[in-house]
Amino acid sequence: MKSQYDIVIIGSGMGGLVAANIMAREGKSVCVLEKNNQFGGNLQTFVREKTIFDTGVHYLGGLSEGQNLYRYFDYLDILDGLHFKKLDEDGFDIITFDDDDTEYPHAQGYENFASRLKLKFPEEADAIHTYCEKLQEVCQKFPLYNLEAGKPYHQDSDLFALGAKSYIDALTDNKRLQAVLAGSNLLYAGEPEKTPFYVHALSINSFIESAYRCADGGSQITKLLIRRLKENGGDAFKHQEVTRINVTDKKVVSVTTKTGQEIEGGLFISNIDPKSTLRLTEGDPFRKSFTRRIDEMESTISAFSIHIVLKPKSFKYLNHNYYHSKDLNAVWNGHTYTQENWPMSYMVSMGVRKNQDEWGEQMTAISYMRFEEVIPWAKTFNTVADKNDRGETYAEFKAKKKELFLNELEKKFPNIRECIQSIHTSTPLSYRDYIGCHRGGMYGYIKDVENPLKSFISPQTKVENLYFTGQSLNMHGILGVTISGVVTCSEILGAEYLLEKIVARSEKSGRLQQVKA
Repeated sequence: MKSQYDIVIIGSGMGGLVAANIMAREGKSVCVLEKNNQFGGNLQTFVREKTIFDTGVHYLGGLSEGQNLYRYFDYLDILDGLHFKKLDEDGFDIITFDDDDTEYPHAQGYENFASRLKLKFPEEADAIHTYCEKLQEVCQKFPLYNLEAGKPYHQDSDLFALGAKSYIDALTDNKRLQAVLAGSNLLYAGEPEKTPFYVHALSINSFIESAYRCADGGSQITKLLIRRLKENGGDAFKHQEVTRINVTDKKVVSVTTKTGQEIEGGLFISNIDPKSTLRLTEGDPFRKSFTRRIDEMESTISAFSIHIVLKPKSFKYLNHNYYHSKDLNAVWNGHTYTQENWPMSYMVSMGVRKNQDEWGEQMTAISYMRFEEVIPWAKTFNTVADKNDRGETYAEFKAKKKELFLNELEKKFPNIRECIQSIHTSTPLSYRDYIGCHRGGMYGYIKDVENPLKSFISPQTKVENLYFTGQSLNMHGILGVTISGVVTCSEILGAEYLLEKIVARSEKSGRLQQVKA
């Protein structure tokens, strides 16, 4: 590790790695500092009984040739080394309910999406078409989502005035169709009175365009980004938790790590939670009003997950995800569960191998969990890099929740228990400790249709050489945080300059593909 770099990036989530690669390609000396045993934030994987599980990324959208994430990955030069499996085109997500044996598909391609839903709701064709048109209309208003130049979306106030639930409910009086359209709510942890429609649209649209799983886990994306970073002269270091951001005369001069290293830099990009960034910054360089606003920002709800290693050849591989709710109201109100009715909603996803056969190796099921449930153990910290035991009561808590969750899964998969080889759990504390998100929040901070500016964070701070990136800056998900890395670097390099480079790369690749064809 050198003592000084042009760019120092705190945290190696996807946004930080994208920013690191962009700046390294521009000839800057770049250093990425990561506290964990793995790079990648939500792209981290873990292994149980030789079976790979994803921490947070279970599928990706917009990855077919010419689509937005494909073009960003093309610019980053990581496409050739990645292995994906396309999910079922006639139903990549399946929406189900306790009181209804019907499976409602979300299909790939807008025409297919609409036609498949019309088979279930033939009298609702107009509402379904209007919904599809609105999704696309809203997404067109986000320039970087479409790799286009334009004013930042946060200046378009109309985008923030429309609530997700209120818009969907106004489309139709059919309560079941309303619930089906919002059925994959766990993708963005939508709240009925707060979540703007644009959050719903940006979360859903890219999957309708195309939906894929990472073969053998999402960490392959991280590995390729790290490889490309090093090929361009950048450095990345694990087990280097930043414990202090040193500021002199309203300017960051260096960071100090837990190992005692001090690294100086010209520019600093924080890919960790903004609340954590402020806590690490010495000398109170921010206005009290800004610090207060960040402190008061509300994190999205966290999750409880069970990770099942399946017995060999016991459970068929499912090339789609399930989003299940106990009833129609639970789609939007799953986060308001009580101890008696938890889990009210959940998502089920299966991992895929490069040479996937008909049998599944693993299954992950995720449901909402409020951080308050793990407050008794909140002062403990446990990761691979920093092992600690949270104690017997925590193990008992997880075991009880695991049984409750399995009871719900049995309703959908009656033979699931006899297929289990082993089962592992994660709680909001796991998300907090490994991902570094405040209170284990799945998707950064809540965006509130009634107060849109409250959760807005600019990539450039009032400290002239300190920048933010990551899911709290823009949108969550692989596409959202990839764009956040581009947004941050646009502030440094110039938006038009950087976008021209990204677009030129994808246009060149497109021409090469035509020549090969």
